[in-house]
Amino acid sequence: MPRRLTVATMMMSFRGFVLVSGGGVDGFDPARKAYSLGEVVTNGTGIVSDFILAEERTRRKDPANNFKYYTGGWNITNVHYWSSVLYSAFPLLIVAALWFLLFGFTLILMCCCFCCCPRNNNSYSKTVYFLSLVLVILTLIAVCLVCGVLFDGQERLHKGNSETLEFIVDRANYTVGNLRIFASTMVDAKNVNLERQFIISPALRSDIDQLHRKLNYSANELAVKTNDNSHKIEELLYRMRLLLVIVAAVMLALALLGSLSSLIGCQCFVSFLLVVGWFIVTVTLLTSAVFLLLHNVYSDTCTAMEEWVEHPQEHTAIDDILPCVDYQTANQSMYRSKEVVFQVVDGVNNVVSSIANRNFEPGKAPFTGPNYNQSGPLVPLLCNPFFANTTSRKCSFVEIDLANATQKYKEYICTVDEFITPSGSTVERCTSVGRLTPKIYDQIAAAIQVGFGIYHYGPFLTDLQDCSFVRQTMKDITNNNCPGLEKYSMWVYIELVMVSSTMMLSIIFWAIYTREKRQRKFVKDHDFLRRYPLVPPQPIPISAP
Repeated sequence: MPRRLTVATMMMSFRGFVLVSGGGVDGFDPARKAYSLGEVVTNGTGIVSDFILAEERTRRKDPANNFKYYTGGWNITNVHYWSSVLYSAFPLLIVAALWFLLFGFTLILMCCCFCCCPRNNNSYSKTVYFLSLVLVILTLIAVCLVCGVLFDGQERLHKGNSETLEFIVDRANYTVGNLRIFASTMVDAKNVNLERQFIISPALRSDIDQLHRKLNYSANELAVKTNDNSHKIEELLYRMRLLLVIVAAVMLALALLGSLSSLIGCQCFVSFLLVVGWFIVTVTLLTSAVFLLLHNVYSDTCTAMEEWVEHPQEHTAIDDILPCVDYQTANQSMYRSKEVVFQVVDGVNNVVSSIANRNFEPGKAPFTGPNYNQSGPLVPLLCNPFFANTTSRKCSFVEIDLANATQKYKEYICTVDEFITPSGSTVERCTSVGRLTPKIYDQIAAAIQVGFGIYHYGPFLTDLQDCSFVRQTMKDITNNNCPGLEKYSMWVYIELVMVSSTMMLSIIFWAIYTREKRQRKFVKDHDFLRRYPLVPPQPIPISAP
């Protein structure tokens, strides 16, 4: 049986859609456990209700619990869930066992009769002969058609599985990319300076270094796990597809060889094919049981994802394998990002208010420090989206938004002339109306770009923290991928049952037709000998000389 089956394996790859701490993805609330039968769980401070996912869909008898109905819902960490799912394929296992035993006993009986009691009789029915001939041809056509449908069904199922996996990998790579860009932007913010002064406080610079290491570790871990899991699942999907292709090809070849051999009367080869067909039909029935199980897991998982998306506040079994919230790293990332944005914007506004917007007597020397002959309309302040305590803040109508600040500030750039001060340093002096030299503007623009970049990733961090990102991913899978996966997995297991059934009938009709053909030949030979008996040659009399 496929390793915990495809959808269950895909679900585990969602574990990377979270910010992880130094301990990896398993650093979530230890009070969360795997739930056996949907009971209520306490966490020491109160009672937490466990919302049961796909409760009606997963209500099946559980042989591991005295055949009582399983009521724990979808939970791939629960042995009772897997026991109940396995039991759903029990009817096909029974059919496979009965076929193996009964037809095997029949083959042994036929062999004993042929070897120990080799006799022919006159029992021959034209009706049975022609009817078995027609049925051999019809079952051959049926097997060919069902094998063609099975090949098409496996192709559709493989395509649906591959598209689902590709979508999950793309979302994981999107997360990795955003984490790395965010970490890199935070480092850039640490090094931003205006007028040779760093605008990020030393304490925050140290925190950024620690956060950068954690974020890089998280991104690298997610990238490695995504790559490993995707390759494992691709290998699993390939093997599953190969199995179905082999089943379809072998069944088709067996049907053609068996039917043709029985039609031309190759009794020994037909006997050999009866044994081969007996074994292959048993294997195909077992395969259909596995794919029935797979179909149930597909449907259970899709229903569970849909209900999980619809109940964001409930604690469910998915929360145990997808710890969406790693409060330590997620909150630290969000808090530090807000601090950085606040300090960057505050630093820009300090430069604007204390340098660019200061007025000096026109043309008065020396043009050093804050005096570089700036003049003209005052430069508006940059809108700071946060207060000092990192709570959200609304912009006033006179402030410039981060998104278009660099364009607005271009209007305040002056034309400059460079000259050397008595100390030997080169400075810029405005020779036209304006309050920002190109050098100061470049520094401000770089700071704004970094601040806006970090602010831009705020919603991304929020989505990771409250699981919105994973919920949206699951919603997309539920809407776009699940209908096809459920339909085509059902097609495949039904087609496997059909090809097994038609091959069963075909094998039986081979045996009947071969026997009738042998008996017909015996009867014809017997009638011929009766009509034209073989007269032994009479000695020719020799006349006396």
